[in-house]
Amino acid sequence: MEFKNTKEALIKTLKNFRQMLPAILGVVMLVSLSLSLIPKSFYTKIFTGNNIFDPLLGAAIGSISAGNPIISYIIGGELLEQGVSLIAVTAFILSWVTVGIVQLPAESMMLGKKFAITRNAISFISSIIIAFLVMFTLSLI
Repeated sequence: MEFKNTKEALIKTLKNFRQMLPAILGVVMLVSLSLSLIPKSFYTKIFTGNNIFDPLLGAAIGSISAGNPIISYIIGGELLEQGVSLIAVTAFILSWVTVGIVQLPAESMMLGKKFAITRNAISFISSIIIAFLVMFTLSLI
């Protein structure tokens, strides 16, 4: 009896995956394209050192860029070495990993439009707040 339920669940899962595969491939291709088109030097030119504007800009760029955590640490280190402020890099990395404007269509299709937009908005705002909290915490040390 349980094997029948498991088999039915597996068949449904495979059908859903087959339907979502084009959207998933599209997202992967868009993310790869954005990573290859935007040079690292672009980021150092736009951050001015302003502790109010830079985290907003960092979160906005990270939201559009979208990537995985492993790459974000490398890019974050590169940005810090090139003189970008820690608050901007923190907001950038957090939104890079948690906000996904590029993935929004696929996420909306899989989880619902309202959920996807709400999750992305909360993640965007949280990345800015956490960037300020990181700077505040480091100033206490």
